[in-house]
Amino acid sequence: MADLKIATVDHYFDKIGVAILSILTDLKVGDKIKFVRGGEDLFEQTVDSMQVEHANVESAKEGDMVGLKVEKEVKEGAEVYKVS
Repeated sequence: MADLKIATVDHYFDKIGVAILSILTDLKVGDKIKFVRGGEDLFEQTVDSMQVEHANVESAKEGDMVGLKVEKEVKEGAEVYKVS
């Protein structure tokens, strides 16, 4: 099964290591995701926690904007895929 695109990176806060994601389909804590930019895989990580409007949430759905602590720097415009 191919990896499913679930979000794009709208912004990255480098001082706190948080990416703001525009969610395209369901995402939940525990999902394994990878960041891709320009067709190149950047890194993979497991979703440990997410926030919507500064409140912790267990899942996000299409149209949500979530804050996600990331393990490495990621640029705006990067795509996020759920790893199958």
